[in-house]
Amino acid sequence: MTPHLPLPTQTTEEKFLRQIFVRDQMAEWSKHPLVMERADGVFYWDVTGKRYYDAISGIYTASVGHNNRRVIEAIKKQLDTLHFSPPMHGTNPIAVQLANLLAEVAPDDLSTVKFECGGSEVTEAAIKLARQYHRLTGNPGKYKIISRYQSWHGSTMGSLAASGLKSRKTVNEPLPAGFVKVFPPTCYRCPFGKSYPDCGITCATIVDSVIDMEDPSTVAAIMVEPIGHTGGVIDPPEEYLRILREICDRHNILLIFDEIITGVGRTGQMFAAQTFGVTPDVICTGKGLSGGYIPLSAMICRKGIAEAFWGPIEKNPGFVEGHTWEGGPVACAGGIAIIHEILERDLCRNSREQGARLRSGFERISQKYGIIGDIRGKGLFQAIEFVSDLKTKAQFPAKPGFGVRVGKRALEQGLLCRFDPHWIAFGPALTVTAEQIDEMVAILDKCIGETLAE
Repeated sequence: MTPHLPLPTQTTEEKFLRQIFVRDQMAEWSKHPLVMERADGVFYWDVTGKRYYDAISGIYTASVGHNNRRVIEAIKKQLDTLHFSPPMHGTNPIAVQLANLLAEVAPDDLSTVKFECGGSEVTEAAIKLARQYHRLTGNPGKYKIISRYQSWHGSTMGSLAASGLKSRKTVNEPLPAGFVKVFPPTCYRCPFGKSYPDCGITCATIVDSVIDMEDPSTVAAIMVEPIGHTGGVIDPPEEYLRILREICDRHNILLIFDEIITGVGRTGQMFAAQTFGVTPDVICTGKGLSGGYIPLSAMICRKGIAEAFWGPIEKNPGFVEGHTWEGGPVACAGGIAIIHEILERDLCRNSREQGARLRSGFERISQKYGIIGDIRGKGLFQAIEFVSDLKTKAQFPAKPGFGVRVGKRALEQGLLCRFDPHWIAFGPALTVTAEQIDEMVAILDKCIGETLAE
């Protein structure tokens, strides 16, 4: 295959690589630059023609696979009719159709939708919604957002302030005020030194104490990922989200689920709220909703929340939030096609079934090598944590980290996964087959064995 892009050489590498910022640390990435040229199904091909299994859907985004013709044709067709509508003056029929569709598939009375272009925008919008809601309902002092350490809610300043990753926060500080952090429900490494189920779910009940110390009249919302990603796919105990729901109800606080990753079928139901059986006041979804085809995200709120923004303009300004590309007809056409693809092909069921197969594969690897301390996640969103000692849960040295070594070896052998020093995560497309799951797990198995033998 003839590459479409010039490959960097010793003489052109620096010039080639300085033309673009990448997500990774640039000097490090430039040592082994990865430039993808095309994709199909659950595969990528780079500019050299090398094929990769895409075990993380790009970045948990390609929900219905790469090169999905139904989605592509829907986008192309919409371009011939209306490619942009004036967002300051109204909306368009395609955005209304997608909003109605999301209201149908969302849990309970989550039925009012605000479209955005990405995860950071939509979590930022949810923060604004919570503060504006309380102002409109007679509680203007409720402005604080409680979120968790090790969380990631986005790159804009508000969503970044709600995030709990020091590596991404510190370089941008000082951040906006009004954000309070609590420890996440990391049962495998409980920050309170307890063990489930005899722990009293301290990670959840302590939030009530934090609210009391902060003063409930100042707290607007609790924002959490139902399954936290950046801490190593933090899968909470089943009581955790229900307890947060009860706390929010008691203190007139909004419960916001950041389902940028977990939404749109990833955990085996359309939303993780349904997987866990807990209804939040707001769901933020993105990534899988766009399928990676065109930027799209959505904030879905409960009917009672939306009604607070309805009233005469003299007394009620409505929801003060907007972006140029919100509710764009082309993006919404793609979103409609993706949801229909998931519903008609029953991809939530496939997520559950292939997720169970993935879990079995991880368990086989765990039994084989004795270095996997924990397996976490649900559906097609799962991770394994590496330890050097199963009894003490001691970790391998952090630099470069066993997970990084395995992940880089996997990349060399054609497997794209999410890797950190101590864990590796998979999140393939909802269209993945049993055979493809087995092949991905087999490559990971081989890479773990080779890394141990080094």
